[in-house]
Amino acid sequence: MDVLQDLLDDEDVTEIMVNGHEHIFIEKQGAISETGYSFEGRERLEDIAQQIASGGNRIVNESHPILDARLPDGSRVNIVLPPVAIEGPVITIRKFPKEAMSMDDLISMGAITEEARDFLKTLVRARYNIFISGGTGAGKTTFLNILSNFIPGDERVITIEDSAELQIRSIANLVRLEARQANVEGKNAVSIRDLVRSALRMRPDRIIVGEIRDAAAIDMLTAYNTGHDGSLSTGHANSPADMLNRMETLVLMGLDIPLAAIRQQIASGIDILVHLGRLRDRSRKVLQICEVCGVRDGMIEMNPLFVFEESGEKHGRVVGELKKKNELIFTEKCERAGVSV
Repeated sequence: MDVLQDLLDDEDVTEIMVNGHEHIFIEKQGAISETGYSFEGRERLEDIAQQIASGGNRIVNESHPILDARLPDGSRVNIVLPPVAIEGPVITIRKFPKEAMSMDDLISMGAITEEARDFLKTLVRARYNIFISGGTGAGKTTFLNILSNFIPGDERVITIEDSAELQIRSIANLVRLEARQANVEGKNAVSIRDLVRSALRMRPDRIIVGEIRDAAAIDMLTAYNTGHDGSLSTGHANSPADMLNRMETLVLMGLDIPLAAIRQQIASGIDILVHLGRLRDRSRKVLQICEVCGVRDGMIEMNPLFVFEESGEKHGRVVGELKKKNELIFTEKCERAGVSV
């Protein structure tokens, strides 16, 4: 991997950003800085891009200049080649820690409270459908991975991802599925939608979808509303309300049905929204945990259960706490599971 190898070996580096052969940036402890490293030339950087692509049995070239792949250690890679990338090949590597983070790690970092952890653990075990939202780099995949470890070990779980990142070790009956891009002829692609449909025929107890970003939202909601309780997924949004609005848009990309019907499907399928964010000090926090309560007057209602409240700053760090605001309204699943919140 040439000059990138030292950065890949540095466990404190969480993200590597190559902007052409002369500029390499890293993220370390939430801060982005330029490394001063560079490649010998554009040709050498293109060789590295092809090495990454071939290692994952993928193709990237001028005809197909964009590629999502992963390294052998599970790190996520995005490659963009010229002519789309004007200044030369762009490679972005989201590194995954060798040791998967735990909920206790998040508590020690101040990202979540023990009370909220115990609450979410109960909801996972009671088979609530939980959707995790947040912006880029908010830690959605990490949080999804941590929540999945609360799933009882005797269940059959199917994971569906664009690029396999989840590190679920507590489930013996685990099926991992990964989407596939089209070949050079533009054929044989396998989409997230295809995999969700197939998963429904594989007798899953739960389905975990790494990220919903297109009309696969239709099939995910179908799974939620046809007895596959306890499923988990993530999506990009700036707030829980924005996530619901974006979900409506994603469904409309694949179905021409009234908005009222879409909102009813969303409200009956998703039980809990967990919203993550990065604060101005670059720390990652659970900002909100909301209950989706149904539709009233044509709008989806939410009950804020936990909300992060900022109380000030200390030594350049944001000070605050995730505080409980309301009780869970719909407790039927907890009652059926024999647990209390």
